[in-house]
Amino acid sequence: MAEPEEQQAPALESAEGVQLVAHEDFLGAVEAVLMVAEEPVTPAELSAAVKIPEHQVVSLLDELRAEADGAGGGRRRGFELREVAGGHRYYSRMDYADQVSAFVLGGQTARLSQAALETLAIIAYRQPVARSQVAAIRGVNVDGVVRTLVHRGLVDTAGADPVTGATLYTTTRTFLEKLGVGSLEELPRLSPHLPGVEAAEGHGEDG
Repeated sequence: MAEPEEQQAPALESAEGVQLVAHEDFLGAVEAVLMVAEEPVTPAELSAAVKIPEHQVVSLLDELRAEADGAGGGRRRGFELREVAGGHRYYSRMDYADQVSAFVLGGQTARLSQAALETLAIIAYRQPVARSQVAAIRGVNVDGVVRTLVHRGLVDTAGADPVTGATLYTTTRTFLEKLGVGSLEELPRLSPHLPGVEAAEGHGEDG
């Protein structure tokens, strides 16, 4: 009597739709790309790298996320797969933030100053916005603070005001990534956190 064949994991079609490749191979390839990514990777970028259709990449991402979360009785890993800023990337779990900070930063947390946080919030809610407009809201010169935010990759230039010629600033993809949100629409209301600057609410509106 013949031995029963070992059950194989489902296969995926290659980009040409002819050759079939083991499911685990594509799963591992997507996982490997995500492990070395320094910023969130979109399904389209993964599709180009792994050479399979984008809808299959999305399915693999769901499987990797479930594996990391311990679905099916597996161990929940110390990392998780998050969808932020329009892409996917592995992050250490917030449950272990203290331990990760102790290792990476030697117990010191690099924090933005209150002035930088307020300036960043105003730019986020009024972008694109000139430094003079931010300074008018805060009531102080913000040149140095804006330079710090640009240096940290949270803010970038976005052309010039067509009327005044002043440089305009917007938040970056890194800003969304650090907050763990996918778009500016997910930002909370500003006024409860910065009393007196309600006028900054309303993305890009004058007033």
